[in-house]
Amino acid sequence: MHPLQALGDPVRRSLVARMADGEVAAGVLAAQAGEEFGIGVSAVSQHLAVLKAAGLAEARVRGRERLYRLKPEGFQAVQAWLEHYRPFWSPAMDRLEEELDRKV
Repeated sequence: MHPLQALGDPVRRSLVARMADGEVAAGVLAAQAGEEFGIGVSAVSQHLAVLKAAGLAEARVRGRERLYRLKPEGFQAVQAWLEHYRPFWSPAMDRLEEELDRKV
């Protein structure tokens, strides 16, 4: 699965956001996603498997825990896609910056 497809789901985007600061135990991710989206451990496990298959996350075992973290190299495809479209928003952002500078 392409990383952008994996990130198309709000649950998976939420999981990615929770892993942005470092490793998180699967149980913690499941509890948080359960509260936010009303889904169970099995559904969270499936979402984590999709993130792993897309190359965006990886897991390691520590005792009885499974710890998940992001794989920065997995986001290269996302960055490349965004870079392709940069010419569409860069001029607008430059104009916004100029306008804000004038008002300061």
